[in-house]
Amino acid sequence: MQLWYIQKIRKAILMDKDILKMRTKAFSIAIGKLIVALPFNILNKNYSNQLVRCSSSVGANYRAACRAKSKADFINKLKIVEEELDESMFFLELLVEFNPDKKEPISQLWREANELLSIIVASLTTLRKSLAQS
Repeated sequence: MQLWYIQKIRKAILMDKDILKMRTKAFSIAIGKLIVALPFNILNKNYSNQLVRCSSSVGANYRAACRAKSKADFINKLKIVEEELDESMFFLELLVEFNPDKKEPISQLWREANELLSIIVASLTTLRKSLAQS
């Protein structure tokens, strides 16, 4: 009975990891679709370039974190994800200022980034506590 419970927990953890992988990838794709829909001008071009880099880095670094060699390595990689999400939110905020007609889709992406950021920060807090107790 106890082994079944442990296997169930492991399966739930794997599913959460896979869900986050899908969400971070979907976030990057949605950013790309937003960028394609923006009018071309020098501000949109520069902010979009930065946003594409940091938003795609979120998914890439989360995938790297999932292959971490240790808890400390996992934490370091998640910290990069945290920074890239925060940077993505910053460039979304800038884009909405110069593209008020795109406020709703940009706001939806900002909310998704904020939700992902909350998940990552909570994970980092939990991991740091478990490392301190070890």
